[in-house]
Amino acid sequence: MGRKTNPKAKSKAGPKPAKVKSGPAPRPPLKPAVKPKSKTTAKSGFKPKPWTEAEIEEVFRRFRAANPEPRGELQHINPYTLLVAVVLSAQATDAGVNKATPALFAAADTPEKMVALGEDKVRELIKTIGLFRTKAKNVVALSKLLIAEHGGMVPPVREALEALPGVGRKTANVVLNNAFGAETIAVDTHVFRVGNRTGIAPGKNPLEVEMKLEERVPPAYRRHAHHWLILHGRYTCKAQRPLCEKCLINDLCRWPEKTTFAGC
Repeated sequence: MGRKTNPKAKSKAGPKPAKVKSGPAPRPPLKPAVKPKSKTTAKSGFKPKPWTEAEIEEVFRRFRAANPEPRGELQHINPYTLLVAVVLSAQATDAGVNKATPALFAAADTPEKMVALGEDKVRELIKTIGLFRTKAKNVVALSKLLIAEHGGMVPPVREALEALPGVGRKTANVVLNNAFGAETIAVDTHVFRVGNRTGIAPGKNPLEVEMKLEERVPPAYRRHAHHWLILHGRYTCKAQRPLCEKCLINDLCRWPEKTTFAGC
């Protein structure tokens, strides 16, 4: 008899070769599309030519010619209400603060009246302003400190101002400049943007921009320098859509993405 075979046993001949399908050869994988560099990215390494003293002098000469006596836009009655208004303006617009402060200052235009008004009432009067709960607490607290340590008066000293609740360097600079005529430069978001975008005073933070402006702004213009820069940033050199066509310093500006026009 012949040898029996196991039908379940695997063949030693190995796997059958795979069938090759007829048709065109497969295409090689496509390379990922490379996005073109944006205008800003392409010029990220751009290093503007430093401003000369004569150019900076010309910038502020033009600002002064267009607006000889610039003023801050926060409404106030006296140094104390100015201090309160600036504290309330943190992370809020001047226009928004100006809508709330008339009623507040009608009720309390001195530290003593503000403390008597109380935090709950202050909070109710400024509830349309962002962070109104914290700001109401700070306004009453700084008022108490002014009474206890400064006889109810706003001190014309930076260190004393910065020791008050809710008061930082920018707020102190605004009060010193507007209320006491000091040649301080308050760097808000507008001044920070203008300083960096134009190249007049580039810096990684507000303090760096402030120090460079204090170094570069000619003495004759320091009193109103931050007002001119704030107004320029707020109404002309805007964050989203700068109005280069209306810019007084278009021809001097170092911003690589500026729009130029005939005569500039």
